[in-house]
Amino acid sequence: MAKIAIMTDSNSGITQAQSEELGVYVIPMPFYIDGETYYEDINLTQEEFYKKLEHDAEISTSMPSVGDLMDFWDKLLKEYDEIVYIPMSSGLSSSCATAAALAEEYDGKVQVVNNQRISVTQRQSALDAKELVKRGWNAEKIKEYLEETRFDASIYITLETLKYLKKGGRITPAAAALGTLLKLKPVLQIQGEKPDAFAKCRTLKAAKTTMLDAIDHDVRERFRLDPKDALIALAYTGNIEDALVWKEEVQKAYPDHDIVMDPLSLSVSCHIGPGSIAIVCMKKLPDEI
Repeated sequence: MAKIAIMTDSNSGITQAQSEELGVYVIPMPFYIDGETYYEDINLTQEEFYKKLEHDAEISTSMPSVGDLMDFWDKLLKEYDEIVYIPMSSGLSSSCATAAALAEEYDGKVQVVNNQRISVTQRQSALDAKELVKRGWNAEKIKEYLEETRFDASIYITLETLKYLKKGGRITPAAAALGTLLKLKPVLQIQGEKPDAFAKCRTLKAAKTTMLDAIDHDVRERFRLDPKDALIALAYTGNIEDALVWKEEVQKAYPDHDIVMDPLSLSVSCHIGPGSIAIVCMKKLPDEI
């Protein structure tokens, strides 16, 4: 049986320390901040990132360099026969397409998964891939399964401010100003390539209710699941106190679930800003496939 490495990038939210615990290799994503290069979870912590963001630093995201990525693969292939690499959604970055092109030079030993996941859902894809390795699947079969099930997940996010969407050109200054004046709480949805507008709410309470209703609908109608058979997870940007309140509220709605909560990936955070909270539902990996 082939020895297979599971690899993702730091957009998954898996830290370097967690990568060792989980047995998933993680390549850090680079950021350019005021002209300097930083690498997530290497020389850029969550706390440092939000401090720079709130001080209006010029921040742009990038993708791992070709050299860094190939060096990582070459090192892994000294120990493993195959690699399953799960990068961030192809709708959010060109890193997936670049990796797929590079993988063609590896004669099938590197399988790049384009399953349009990000953050918590990307992390779950890596964990599912680890489980499939234990079941004896080869790298190509794992890639095919993860791509076939790419839409078996939903993310809903509400924002504290429209400032960062405006800064990134995602909405017009006029729309941002009007939304701020009306104190709107937008809810974004990710079901595939990239975030889309889902709802505009007048209060945080209304936004939370909207997200919980949307998750319930997706679990029951879209995924055709009994709620107890769905994976429910949470994410947040910056403000852990508000996130813990949110977790308590979601736990009441899903009392029988073991709900995991992690920081949202910095590549998403830089576009939506601190103070955001998110909820995720996913299909569990079946016991038999």
